[in-house]
Amino acid sequence: MSDTPISSSPAAVSWSDPAREAAFKAWLAPLIGPQGLQGATLRPASSDASFRRYLRIDTARGASRIVMDAPPDKEDCHPFVAVQALMHGAGLRVPEILAWDEARGFLLLSDLGAQTAIERLDPADPQAAHGWYLQAVDLLVDWQKASRAGALPPYDEALLRRELQLFPDWYVARHRGVALDAKQQAVLAQAFDAIVAHNLAVPRVFVHRDFMMRNLIVGGDGRLGVLDFQDAVCGPITYDIASLMRDAFISWEEDFVIDLTVRYWEKARKSALLGAGSESGWGADFGEFYRAVEWMALQRHLKVAGIFARLTLRDGKPKYLADAPRFIAYIRATCARYRELAPLLRLVEQIEGTPAAEGYAFGRI
Repeated sequence: MSDTPISSSPAAVSWSDPAREAAFKAWLAPLIGPQGLQGATLRPASSDASFRRYLRIDTARGASRIVMDAPPDKEDCHPFVAVQALMHGAGLRVPEILAWDEARGFLLLSDLGAQTAIERLDPADPQAAHGWYLQAVDLLVDWQKASRAGALPPYDEALLRRELQLFPDWYVARHRGVALDAKQQAVLAQAFDAIVAHNLAVPRVFVHRDFMMRNLIVGGDGRLGVLDFQDAVCGPITYDIASLMRDAFISWEEDFVIDLTVRYWEKARKSALLGAGSESGWGADFGEFYRAVEWMALQRHLKVAGIFARLTLRDGKPKYLADAPRFIAYIRATCARYRELAPLLRLVEQIEGTPAAEGYAFGRI
């Protein structure tokens, strides 16, 4: 629930489909009284990279609620509802589901707040950001400790490969307009084989799949809540820490990244999340663990570069592609570290039309 001041002149909510607008009004009307809602205050709250959007509506008691508008022909709300229950059970602060029109894709949710954690961060002031990341690390460990087999879809080889394929299909071919020849395709295939093999070799836990500061909300008490969790799977333990520390929208110097990754690693070991009691099993050595995080991050960066291109070219959302250079820089920096990724680095340089450089730093982009 948000305690932010209520706007006296809310922005209008637009509908491209009159039938959906009518269905929404029919769903909301009987909730007005029981939920204490003030219908005239309905206004846009936010949208995301999917076809979902979020509206905010005030209550008579001076609080607010969130409405999720998720057209069922484009978005399935069942994963959101299922993961919300898992996260709530793990002790994480997530939106409470107050009402759900399953057939038409409308949900009324509690409002965790209006400010995301990334809005509290300054890339030039890592010291001030450190506490927020420590809290995020604690949330991540609590989420992973709740893992159990069969509760979420598997993040398996097939899914890893489908995600990687977004890079050549959308970023390379559609965005850059580059047609890879047979030799270049072989380089990419060999790199993908290595990436998938590395990422399937690590322990499996619950994975949020987009765990970053933009999806953590700051509550009135300073506690972080978790959003955008509907795509959660059971997969590599390295994924969410890679997502958190190699963010899609903000970058940090490597000493900051290592410091927080070490702290996560220590907590994961103490919680026996890394295998064999975490004392002598996989991940007992931080260097080994950090390499695994880098390989997982490489998969994510290739995927997201493709997704951002798709969002622009297919879905008409060009703002995301503006962050693509951050991901290409992540990709180049990681490939420069590992000899077996040197051919992929050269290929990326060819795609980008830039000469290869030596001694990449991980620092801010």
